[in-house]
Amino acid sequence: MNGYAGHILRVNLTKRTHTISPLPEDLARDYLGGRGFVAKLMWDEIPQGADPLGPDNKIIAAPGPLTGVFLPGSGKLEFGAKSPASGGYGDSNIGGHISPEIKYAGFDALIIEGVATEPVMLVIEDHNIEIRPASEYWGKGALESEAMLKNDLGEDFQIATIGPAGENLVYFACISHDFGRQAGRTGVGAVMGSKKLKAIAVKGTKSVPLADTKATIEVGKKMFEACFEKPGFEEWTPQGTAGVTDWVNEVGAFPTRNFKSGYFPKHQFINGEQIVTQIKVTDKACYSCPIPCGKYSHAKTPKYDVHVEGPEYETIALIGGNTEIDNIKDCAYANYICDELGLDSISAGNVIGFAMECYEKGVIKGEDIDGRTLNFGSVDDFVWLANDIAYRKGVGNVLAEGVKTASEKFGEDTARFAIQVKGVEWSGYEARYAPAMMLSYITCDVGAHHNRSWAITYDVASGRDVMEGKAQRTIELQHIRPLFDMLCLCRLQWVELGFELDWYPQIFKAVTGREFSFEELLGFSERIWNLTRCYSLREIEGFGRSFDYPPARFMEEPITDGPTEGKFMPRESIDYLLDDYYKLRGWDNNGIPSQAQLSKMKLEFAEPVIAPLRK
Repeated sequence: MNGYAGHILRVNLTKRTHTISPLPEDLARDYLGGRGFVAKLMWDEIPQGADPLGPDNKIIAAPGPLTGVFLPGSGKLEFGAKSPASGGYGDSNIGGHISPEIKYAGFDALIIEGVATEPVMLVIEDHNIEIRPASEYWGKGALESEAMLKNDLGEDFQIATIGPAGENLVYFACISHDFGRQAGRTGVGAVMGSKKLKAIAVKGTKSVPLADTKATIEVGKKMFEACFEKPGFEEWTPQGTAGVTDWVNEVGAFPTRNFKSGYFPKHQFINGEQIVTQIKVTDKACYSCPIPCGKYSHAKTPKYDVHVEGPEYETIALIGGNTEIDNIKDCAYANYICDELGLDSISAGNVIGFAMECYEKGVIKGEDIDGRTLNFGSVDDFVWLANDIAYRKGVGNVLAEGVKTASEKFGEDTARFAIQVKGVEWSGYEARYAPAMMLSYITCDVGAHHNRSWAITYDVASGRDVMEGKAQRTIELQHIRPLFDMLCLCRLQWVELGFELDWYPQIFKAVTGREFSFEELLGFSERIWNLTRCYSLREIEGFGRSFDYPPARFMEEPITDGPTEGKFMPRESIDYLLDDYYKLRGWDNNGIPSQAQLSKMKLEFAEPVIAPLRK
């Protein structure tokens, strides 16, 4: 099949065996790749009711049909597993260079199952597969262990690792790669740790078959040229994602003090300009990327001296604004600590901001934290708690399971300011005065994550008091953006440069020989959106509308200051948005897909599971 390596690798860590099988044609035909493969294989492979941190869960990693091909941003990889954070569908996307290497080794998906009896690593060199002991790397940081493995295996290997947080089963542990890229959300690093799998190392020398090599080169070259010609190319690249910091603060959407506010008065000390002038060493790109968003940085003070990729916007928002750390070097240092420990910096900033508010309110007391403090604005407190979370010490053992579980254990009405949906912490946009962005968060299939639908700009452009049309735009974005995760392409060319979407059907045809309009490609993405909803309905008792609400803070507490001061989104507004959304989706009022919708999406196999859930 053109565009595909042609094989799936299955590794059983319990039996220490592996098998290589042909890629099923119907899987490629109906689910494209990447996120599509992950969702369908999770449905088929992981037994209903599996413990996310038990032996029946599986890690699935899948590149896409455009991975490793000559076009902008073709280096993404999708990891999936039943999420320890939500108990339902989980996936996480990572950049760097490992995805093309998996493809060049000859694989369109890795299925990793079972549990090793001791720490191991998976070494893939084309079709030569080994499960090797990894005890000497266990306990090391994610960055340190990657450097060790590069030294031991060779620079040609692309390596994914976990840090102590993954080893200790922290629910928001990430998988790290390329010294600063993370599959950060949904706790996939904890699943890897539960299997005692420290690392995946890959080296490939094979090629990818193309339907039309000449057309692929021609279209790919034109796509690169089009990126370079975009007006935003020169202005966006120097700061990368951090360049959006000022704008987000200006529109009152910058998370501040555990989301009490959307405005941080000291944002100018942690913005993209501060990265460029104070800590940036050079730009850093993923595979085949014309707009390197990564910023390799050096933060040095009398207290620390660290090199780190970042901080990017989400880290600035959640470590900076949300815990009120107002110095870019301190943000970079906290970023480094999270990366080395293997903590998702988004969830870490959210969880620690929650803990700081709990300390402020007397829920967490000095005796609970060895007589220390947990003060907003303190990088020392942040770093201390991050370590205790990663090693599950003291109150860190509770916080290691995320704000939802922690609030249930703390009680005292802490759930109202535990900023999460479906057990996954909210990422970097305050949305009490942004209906489409609010809806994007609460209906996101993996929990409160912005990457499925970044609708804040639409809210600002269309009117932030306007509710009509917000559900429709959210759904459109929930099809467009995850399509990139099926093809395994970076979406930043489209998002930041205004790169035209009609390029993608052209390159898809050149690579695979299959001809679709962009709208037809979106149909595949809609199928997966319905399938992931079905997966969580299958796995989480009572899943439905009640899981699609934000925390009480957003529905009842006005924003404290800044341009959106006094704004909040009452429950009736949330219900209006959800009603409209469900109707447009073809779901019932509890958020359950109808039989007609499943049939339309060619998901009839899910009907026996979903039918009993409808009222």
